[in-house]
Amino acid sequence: MDLSFGAEYEAFAEEVRAFLRKHKNDSISSSLNMAGSGEEAARMKKWQEILVENGYAARTIPSEYGGYGAEPDLLKTVIIDEEFRKAGISRGLSNQGISMFVPTLLQYGTEEQKQAYVGPTIRGDMIWCQGYSEPDAGSDLASLRTSAVLDGDEYVINGQKIWTSTAVEADMMFLLARTDPDAGKHAGISYLIVPMDRTGIEVRPLKTMLGTASFNEVFFEDVRIPRTNIVGEPGQGWEVGRATLVHERNMLGDTSQTENMLKRCVDVLRDYGALESPVFRDRLMRIEARVLAMKYHAMRLLTDRLKQRHPGVAGLITKLNGCQLNHDICALAVDAMGEFGVLKRDSKYVRDEGVWQSQYMFTLGLIIGGGTAQIQRNIIGEIGLGLPREPKGPERTA
Repeated sequence: MDLSFGAEYEAFAEEVRAFLRKHKNDSISSSLNMAGSGEEAARMKKWQEILVENGYAARTIPSEYGGYGAEPDLLKTVIIDEEFRKAGISRGLSNQGISMFVPTLLQYGTEEQKQAYVGPTIRGDMIWCQGYSEPDAGSDLASLRTSAVLDGDEYVINGQKIWTSTAVEADMMFLLARTDPDAGKHAGISYLIVPMDRTGIEVRPLKTMLGTASFNEVFFEDVRIPRTNIVGEPGQGWEVGRATLVHERNMLGDTSQTENMLKRCVDVLRDYGALESPVFRDRLMRIEARVLAMKYHAMRLLTDRLKQRHPGVAGLITKLNGCQLNHDICALAVDAMGEFGVLKRDSKYVRDEGVWQSQYMFTLGLIIGGGTAQIQRNIIGEIGLGLPREPKGPERTA
């Protein structure tokens, strides 16, 4: 059996390796946590610009919008991921704007919107946050109450969003709001672009169990935006918003990130002598098998996208599996460190600046964020397996 890529793709792999050697001093090491500030953020942004210029980020985004403009090629995508992972080098920025908003805008946005937002976003010049969840509209997102009323050539927004990541740092928000209160539950929602510096927006940070304010509440009081800031048609927001959720699940279940995490986890086990333990070797073997299954499932989904086939509920498995798997990898690393695994970030003996401990808790939260694991299982069971719908509980009374 010949499992080689063939001469054309082997030459491309060497091209990737040559790029990584040339830019070794410019590159950023792959990390469990892409977030950063100050000098670290500036270095990451510079690395992102190099990646875009050379076609290793925003590879298939049209050049007229600031991307590289390459034709989609499944094997080249796989090769790039493999070579960057083996070199331990970051694939660049991955955030709500780049990974979620840009592909949605390319599908539904106007030419003016694409020209205005795609380029600055993929370069890291424009930071986005997501205005979806509300205090009474989380898993049942279509129950959202934030309103956007058309007043002449402007929408006037009133309401509240919650669990809004990066709202403090964000320049822009993509927002779901109810523009037609008389339409059906799903039919009266629109997808809007909101600059975060508008009068009437208040951001209140929410502290998590990590002690940091990674989430926020966002309040809107008579916030005005141009009517041209709508993506798609009025009332099409549920369709557009669901497209964004597909990209969010792909981001949260990113295979390259999980493979990098596993590689670093093996280093932890080796350094702390855990590979000598049959118990830890067994746990590692089981996790490695799950990572490989996740990788090949992702390749199947990539093939579906390139052939313009709808993956169905297979796409939901990516997020469901990936978030749990990332948490289990962190748990393995923390357990392997023994008493060192419970140290705080500022401890003298903490490893990797405490990233394993923080990611252990952060990944636990992602099992809930972006659509809870329980809801994902319900959807897979009902739509994918044809199981009966879960019985609804009694109606709440005021």
